[in-house]
Amino acid sequence: MRGNMKRRVVVTGMGAITPIGVGVKAFWDGVVAGKIGFGSISYFDTTDFKTKLAAEVKDFEPEQFMDKKAARRMERFCQFAVAAAGEALQDAGIDMQQEDPFKVGCAVGSGIGSLQAMEREHSRLVEKGPGRVGPMLVPLMISNMAAGNVSIAYGLKGKSINVVTACATGTHSIGEAFRTIQYGDADVMVAGGTESSITPIGVAGFAALTALSTSEDPERCSIPFDKDRDGFVMGEGAGVLVLEELEHAKKRGAHIYAEVVGYGCSSDAYHITSPAEDGSGAAQAMINAVADAGLQPEDITYINAHGTSTHYNDLFETRAIKLAFGDHAKKLKINSTKSMVGHLLGAAGAVECVTCVKTIQEGFIHKTVGLQESEEELDLNYCKDSYQEAVPYALSNSLGFGGHNASLLLAKYSE
Repeated sequence: MRGNMKRRVVVTGMGAITPIGVGVKAFWDGVVAGKIGFGSISYFDTTDFKTKLAAEVKDFEPEQFMDKKAARRMERFCQFAVAAAGEALQDAGIDMQQEDPFKVGCAVGSGIGSLQAMEREHSRLVEKGPGRVGPMLVPLMISNMAAGNVSIAYGLKGKSINVVTACATGTHSIGEAFRTIQYGDADVMVAGGTESSITPIGVAGFAALTALSTSEDPERCSIPFDKDRDGFVMGEGAGVLVLEELEHAKKRGAHIYAEVVGYGCSSDAYHITSPAEDGSGAAQAMINAVADAGLQPEDITYINAHGTSTHYNDLFETRAIKLAFGDHAKKLKINSTKSMVGHLLGAAGAVECVTCVKTIQEGFIHKTVGLQESEEELDLNYCKDSYQEAVPYALSNSLGFGGHNASLLLAKYSE
């Protein structure tokens, strides 16, 4: 069996830039407290917009994480990525002077890249002509520049990739980094997702799809699995993990937070924005992740759901969980971190992966903030309250436009 040849992969460092805290400690303290990051959009005038709220990152000063010159040559999504990666590498205690740089890689994805650069330079094009478009537009805008800038900032010369699967980007990025280490293409991977798309065209575009909440009450805007949910709230930020081959981590005496044990993917092959109504695609991703780990569905007790707070996502993801887990679904504890930070698009799965690692480490399952009452078919335990209990495994789901489904399974580390 080829599984016997796979190398074990552990998490040795984490970084997070989120609407409820900059840095993993501030983020996790916010999660435990049930803090919400929702408020009126401050980046532009929303007078003519139906959507008024977002989850913006506050108190982020790029100069705290990189020099001013480097910061000026990056858009916000790249600044978030470099900052989160820096925290994760420092947390892991990776000393690049001691590493073969060609065995340390990067998989930091962004679903969209910089809409800010696009809007800014498009205005110049229309108002002043093509000769006035900035020479840095393309390298500032394109989504792979998060991985590019992280690699440059920290001297990571190994495999460097940018997965783009919309809202599944962060989860796919970590999963592909996991596979990279398993099969020996790298010993260490800096992996995650980043996004900053709270711009006029970003908000208008998602609003035109009727995907965004139009609530003006921060307490009742992102309410996954609640019968009154009316769409997601756009967030921004980044989540980055340092993944490492087990023996490599042990050899340098690294602190091990958790182990990545399973990764499953699928495609709905159904619709460009709607998940498959029977949940079969997302169910297969979960089944694949559990099987990849050599476990049975009954071994899983906790799922960090995609849980966007849109009507269809929460309904169809519930059907998917029932398909994948059968009667055992009733025994699962299911929550949505998006109830606090909103939907971070390409960064969502990565920040939720950080949440899963902390959940395992702390034995704390956070509540789905704002959840009051679910409709009839949503009859699972979506964590109206938080729980303090041992969590041996955490399954994290991400579902992206285009039908992209990804699930990651993390485990409490043991020899």
